[in-house]
Amino acid sequence: MTTPHGTDGSVDGSPAGGPAGGVDSSALGIPEDAMRRLAEMRPGQSTTLFTSDLSVNEFLLVREAGFRPLGLVLGSSIYHVGFQMGRWSRNQELETLSQAMYHARELAMARMEAEASVLGADGIVGVRLEIEFKEFGTDLAEFVAVGTAVRSDEPPATGGTWRNNKGEPFTSDLSGQDFWTLIQAGYAPLGMVMGSCVYHIAHQRFWQSIGNVGQNVEIPQFTEALYDARELAMSRMQAEAEALHAEGIVGVQLLSLPHRWGGHTTEFFAIGTAVRPLRPDHIIDKPQLVLPLVD
Repeated sequence: MTTPHGTDGSVDGSPAGGPAGGVDSSALGIPEDAMRRLAEMRPGQSTTLFTSDLSVNEFLLVREAGFRPLGLVLGSSIYHVGFQMGRWSRNQELETLSQAMYHARELAMARMEAEASVLGADGIVGVRLEIEFKEFGTDLAEFVAVGTAVRSDEPPATGGTWRNNKGEPFTSDLSGQDFWTLIQAGYAPLGMVMGSCVYHIAHQRFWQSIGNVGQNVEIPQFTEALYDARELAMSRMQAEAEALHAEGIVGVQLLSLPHRWGGHTTEFFAIGTAVRPLRPDHIIDKPQLVLPLVD
């Protein structure tokens, strides 16, 4: 994501002091109540405590990996998703809708990252991206990003910082268990990367539909549409990972989300965690045999 950060962990290079931690909350769309809550959670405050949506096992494994939870951080964007018509008999991407779905998620992610910067976090683990269409407005959807901000007890053994090459806290949607395994094996997360493609799938003509009745037969125009839409989403996700100088992407999910557009318009959404190596050797503990004590 694209929120600029200063070298002291503040946003826009402002001094990391005061209740806002140097963040221009009005420009980012973060409520003042949220900024006050985060200021009270900053390490070193007399009222410091952390909040987290990690399970007990995940919390303990994140601590074992050398990271201390600082607090739950979130970003929200209520977005009006525009309307775009697709040609009835043509496979095509609906670029206006693709851009809307991507930009709304990016806004939510940037605000979550800004909250993490207020806490002086190195990264955010267990990130969830959720969408909910609202009933109080036509085509209004809330995009929410939420996760647990963490700070490392030590810098990476190879030197440098846990932040990514853009100076932003890393983000990861890996579970606490997977995060621990990743760190133990000598890799570090760089950031969540994603690609979106809203695609209109052409309708079959009447006589084509009739001709397929009772037959096992591939429908080439449907195959081509779904294949093309997924490829577009995947390529955009990979481009984000390349911009982070990642070695690869783990935990990839390729989702098909119909939302409210009808059966022939679907969003194909690709998301995963871009990673980089921390050292040349990657020692992975051998799995152990575990026998359940049940019949």
